[in-house]
Amino acid sequence: MGKVHNLEENGSNQNLQVDQQTSPQYQAVLQELRDFRENQGWSEHHNLKDLALSLDLEAAEVLEIFQWKKEEQPLTKKQRIHLEEELADVLTYTFFMCDQLNLDPTKLVAAKTKINNERSWDN
Repeated sequence: MGKVHNLEENGSNQNLQVDQQTSPQYQAVLQELRDFRENQGWSEHHNLKDLALSLDLEAAEVLEIFQWKKEEQPLTKKQRIHLEEELADVLTYTFFMCDQLNLDPTKLVAAKTKINNERSWDN
């Protein structure tokens, strides 16, 4: 495991939670995802471990689109559409995990970006 960084200086990460500052659009999408999950009867399977496994599987499907392609070879229209679909799946599982942890994904990414901007990337 790599180095673990506190995403907030005080280590509480409370400011990363869903609150009044969280995008209404994200909250609406999340509610649609919750409703879909409930309608499918999948709630019992949406624990953090199983969501992480599903996220990994979907990320592998993203990678599969690029398998055996040359780096400079552009995506076909069909591959681009497939990539967009798989990215949506990755985000869906990420959103479900953030929901379980009551984390706002935009705040999470902003906090990690701040850490990355302050890091030294020399080996």
